[in-house]
Amino acid sequence: MAGGSSAEQLLSRIASGDGHGENSSYFDGWKAYDMDPFDLRHNRDGVIQMGLAENQLSLDLIEQWSMEHPEASICTAQGASQFRRIANFQDYHGLPEFREAMAKFMGQVRAGKVTFDPDRVVMCGGATGAQDTLAFCLADPGDAYLVPTPYYPAFDRDCCWRSGVKLLPIECHSSNNFTLTREALVSAYDGARRQGVRVKGVLITNPSNPLGTTMDRATLAMLARFATEHRVHLICDEIYAGSVFAKPDFVSIAEVIERDVPGCNRDLIHIAYSLSKDFGLPGFRVGIVYSYNDDVVACARKMSSFGLVSSQTQHFLAKMLSDAEFMARFLAESARRLAARHDRFVAGLREVGIACLPGNAGLFSWMDLRGMLRDKTHDAELELWRVIVHKVKLNVSPGTSFHCNEPGWFRVCHANMDDETMEVALDRIRRFVRQHQHKAKAERWAATRPMRLSLPRRGGATASHLPISSPMALLSPQSPMVHAS
Repeated sequence: MAGGSSAEQLLSRIASGDGHGENSSYFDGWKAYDMDPFDLRHNRDGVIQMGLAENQLSLDLIEQWSMEHPEASICTAQGASQFRRIANFQDYHGLPEFREAMAKFMGQVRAGKVTFDPDRVVMCGGATGAQDTLAFCLADPGDAYLVPTPYYPAFDRDCCWRSGVKLLPIECHSSNNFTLTREALVSAYDGARRQGVRVKGVLITNPSNPLGTTMDRATLAMLARFATEHRVHLICDEIYAGSVFAKPDFVSIAEVIERDVPGCNRDLIHIAYSLSKDFGLPGFRVGIVYSYNDDVVACARKMSSFGLVSSQTQHFLAKMLSDAEFMARFLAESARRLAARHDRFVAGLREVGIACLPGNAGLFSWMDLRGMLRDKTHDAELELWRVIVHKVKLNVSPGTSFHCNEPGWFRVCHANMDDETMEVALDRIRRFVRQHQHKAKAERWAATRPMRLSLPRRGGATASHLPISSPMALLSPQSPMVHAS
């Protein structure tokens, strides 16, 4: 560079720093996959991608719908009459029909128990853009969100990189299946205050990523009351709302503030949503901010200019989301397929004694490998993770990348592959676990064998081997310890 200038001198501190969060085992596993991707026909020894929470189980339903509704695209003869209107549309509010359809669909996902106002639907470039927008609106650099652990690693990027917001953990534990308690929330809040950090919000994912569980009504009500009492925002990421496949049913914060917390200050309640997970359409980059705060809606809408969803995408989705009958069939069939995949994967692990946290939602399982650690440390967890990625050739995500305080948990995604690939992945896990169990058994057996001592023969260099039944036998007959015994 001219004049010996460094990148740090030429770029902004944010651009030249590592705040994006890619310096993490969560992303390192992806890189290992990118360098050697598994393929059923062309590279069966490659790395299987189990670090990507993507739903590929029901894409055929959307493909079939799109073929049956060519009018939904402006690039077909049936839809070309809308080409100019859609191609020229630039209103940051978004297509009215899209916001209407999205609001109705969000209500449909929540079983019609709550309605959403299309005028509060603000578009962003995926859920990443939604969280970035909310952080911009709600907090100043140095302010903090409290987040229950374990939590989605990319929140460190989405909420912090550009806004300067800090994420402070609310420690949750496996003893109660990582359930958030008021005591843990208050402890985290008081701890931040003692450090002089201003808490501006509590950020949750419901259903949880990585736990694959739903938050119950009482916990959500507790959070809404806490937000009102302490005048902090409650940001609810509900990106997996349509990916619940077993009881208990999903409960949205939108329903809770209407039915369970009548005195809730709704100006403090915000929802982030996306079509990336429930529909398996991350490439469409459709994120939603839904806020009950008029000022947040107004500001977020101005921010849409930095990440507005393509009007062609809006047009297509408005048609599909408005087809209530298809949406009902899709959600039911998607839940059935997710349940079948989840149950098969968990059962496959159970064959070798590996358990997962009981889950009812999401595209992954929270796998318990604590028994395979050489010791109970995060270093030991990462050591095991490296073996799994580079030797077993599975990109799973270690709990430490999710800020889990208990070493030995791993998130394993299993909805982003076909059945045959999943069986290959399961077989690799089972063989690895059996090898570990065999090795551990051999080590225990060796540890219980009688110790043998090699002594030189009288007058020769060869050794005779004497069985030793006790450490006391290693002592000299003149040892005071022998006499003391």
